[in-house]
Amino acid sequence: MASHWTIEDLKYWDDKIREKAEEFGLSCFPQEFEICDHTQMLGYMAYSGMPAHYPHWSYGKAYEKLQTLYEHGMSGLPYEMVINSNPALAYLVQENSLCLQILTIAHVYGHNDFFKNNFTFRDTQPELTLSNFKLRADRVRGYIEDPSIGLHKTERVLDAAHALSLQCSRNQAIRKLSASEQKEQVVAAAYPTHDPYQRLHKQPEYVEPDLNRFPLFPEEDILLFMRDNNLYLADWERDLLTIVHEQARYFIPQIETKIMNEGWASYWHHKLMNSIDLPQDLYLEFLVHHNQVVRPHPGDINPYYLGFKLWHDIFRHCQVSAEEEHVGKPRKGGREGIFQVREVDRDASFLRRFLTEELMREMDMFEYQPKGEALVISKVSDEEHWREIKTTLLKNVGMGSIPVIRIEDADYGRNRQLYLKHDHDGRDLQAEYAEKTLSHLYQLWGRDVWLETRMNDRKVCMGYGEDGFVQKTLGRFR
Repeated sequence: MASHWTIEDLKYWDDKIREKAEEFGLSCFPQEFEICDHTQMLGYMAYSGMPAHYPHWSYGKAYEKLQTLYEHGMSGLPYEMVINSNPALAYLVQENSLCLQILTIAHVYGHNDFFKNNFTFRDTQPELTLSNFKLRADRVRGYIEDPSIGLHKTERVLDAAHALSLQCSRNQAIRKLSASEQKEQVVAAAYPTHDPYQRLHKQPEYVEPDLNRFPLFPEEDILLFMRDNNLYLADWERDLLTIVHEQARYFIPQIETKIMNEGWASYWHHKLMNSIDLPQDLYLEFLVHHNQVVRPHPGDINPYYLGFKLWHDIFRHCQVSAEEEHVGKPRKGGREGIFQVREVDRDASFLRRFLTEELMREMDMFEYQPKGEALVISKVSDEEHWREIKTTLLKNVGMGSIPVIRIEDADYGRNRQLYLKHDHDGRDLQAEYAEKTLSHLYQLWGRDVWLETRMNDRKVCMGYGEDGFVQKTLGRFR
């Protein structure tokens, strides 16, 4: 209970942990902690950890759900919640024991180091995180309080924007081409490439490119496209689309690195807690909490467990390699090796590179399928199936579970209709979600919208307009 510790106790252990973190080579932002009760923590959870957030009914719904589950003992509180900001901000629950507070502080420094050094977070502007969220909240409240706009209109645009917010460019390292650069590429691609055997081959004909097509390249950033190209949107509507898009861009790196990030924080809280000379009673309690955090979850993936196992395995392999001679000089040590991986990977590449058959067997990873009302194990991590299970996992980590939809033509039928295409990866869209997504697209675009996809091995086109939802089959895949 809170009565078993004081602020001075937390400062003492924070100093020891920070000192050890620096000795181990962790590079962190300045760290701040805020102590809150369980009600405040539920509020922070509903608002994605932010102390300031714009109002929307979905956050109130999330809070009521979390509070109900907590009060009925169906769900607990997280040990910690950390914000990717500079200085970093983390919350400590007042009711937790001293041991749990120390464990949380150690875990937070792992997250802090990851936020500062992993490449996916480099464009998140952590020094502006808290101020940006506050400014966005103030702008949205201004629209709600404006008599000419009001709550209903504001939430209607936010509803559509939230539904489409993750339909955006997933690799922030790839710079988007300007309009002139896109035209140059299209023109250059239209000319036949150099053929060293052109005397033997028939010369391909030059086909004049269609520079009137819009967009020239398929567009992934749907909200930004709507904002920039629907001339009938009001300025406040454009601003709301910008706000939701910026918020999504802030959270995508966290979605893309969930396993790495939680595994890294667990790896380092384990290291730090074993290096700060905890009293025996606190150490025994720590072991209980640690095992609860990094234990496997039956029938599900626990990112703390999977990440923790992988980081230990990477360290071991790097350490063994460092002790061997390689072309006359030693390889990187274990710590240097994991620091490099922490910097350059995200979950998909992390698992692709380091999740081995041996680890999958050790963790008893399997794949299951619904059969009637039951779930039946269809594959286990044996020599024959481990690669297939790994492929299924890779498809569902990070943004892999979000369908990729791109705008192909913004003047379809020469009537400003919108034509989009689903990048089918073997998984069909769920029809009810596709219909709802199209209704949001129609609301923001103001003209009929069409989506080409593949369902049950058939080429399908779904549409939404004044008359509602339509669907037609275009052909069959062989």
